[in-house]
Amino acid sequence: MRHLIDFGDMTREEWEALYARASEIMDAPERFVDVCHGKVSCNLFYEPSTRTNFSFQTAMMRLGGSVFGFADPNSSSVAKGESMKDTVRMVSNYADVVVMRTPWEGSAKAASLYSHVPVVNAGDGGHMHPTQTMADLTTITRLRGGVDGLCLGLCGDLKNGRTVHSLIKAMAKFRDIKFFLISPRELAVPDYMRVFMREHNMWFTEVTGLEAVIPQLDVLYMTRIQKERFVDPLEYERNKGIYVLTRRKLERAKKDMLVMHPLPRVDEIAVDVDDDPRAVYFQQARYGMFARMALLEHLALQPRDEHPAPVEIGTKPICRNPRCITQMERYLPPLIKKIGGADCCGFCDAPLE
Repeated sequence: MRHLIDFGDMTREEWEALYARASEIMDAPERFVDVCHGKVSCNLFYEPSTRTNFSFQTAMMRLGGSVFGFADPNSSSVAKGESMKDTVRMVSNYADVVVMRTPWEGSAKAASLYSHVPVVNAGDGGHMHPTQTMADLTTITRLRGGVDGLCLGLCGDLKNGRTVHSLIKAMAKFRDIKFFLISPRELAVPDYMRVFMREHNMWFTEVTGLEAVIPQLDVLYMTRIQKERFVDPLEYERNKGIYVLTRRKLERAKKDMLVMHPLPRVDEIAVDVDDDPRAVYFQQARYGMFARMALLEHLALQPRDEHPAPVEIGTKPICRNPRCITQMERYLPPLIKKIGGADCCGFCDAPLE
């Protein structure tokens, strides 16, 4: 059974095949109106979403399939205490693919252990968001012709930014990529992402200011300071509004630089930037729909796995990350992976002490 949990699990060849399919769909969408006729997607959104949820819904409907699910877990049996394992086992009886977004890191990986059909990670807390990365790469490739050799600035909340983490992992598949990681020190990328970049010999530097580096960038990827990820409200108050991209700051940027954002924005991109031809974040959302169409076609046409392998029953979580799915679903097995030679949680990638 093939799932999409982490973009890092996909080879460059697999990505290029998906992009080629997405490009065909963009060029002639009328040819694909029935390729998923009779197929059903179940969208389980345990936290609020506009773009990702709507994008997946329209992607499946444009392919001729149908969609069910929930956008509020309180309207489902989750409110009665149903475990994620039971929810996934149940809905995979009805669907051909399961799309999940939750606030818990590693949840999509956990769901994939119990599903009879492919599981797509539509965002798991502050961990990963691989289909947003598909939208990002589709945008860059479509508008610039390729990804190799780019200089990217990632700006904002890089600690909790799952879109940033997924994009960094994806860029390891390309050549001569340079990263400027622009954030306050307390919102810098997690250690496991630094380890990943060093393991893959990726060039990066961490800075706290945007204006000094903007002239060097081919792509500026803005992100919001994510209030919902902060445990301490005072930490959020200290950091909100710290980076604001304006037309004046863009005067120092390259004429063909792309300004991207996974959205929603709050105050980190001024409204007057929207009319600049370099601002492509709304196009990015449309390209994301086509990328998800290519993915859903690929996954929904897979045969069901009627007999998933037995899964060990855990007794207590070995991961101490308070946002890890193992803190919520105590039956999960003790999965361990190596990152930089160190033992890490197989669900959320956090180091195990």
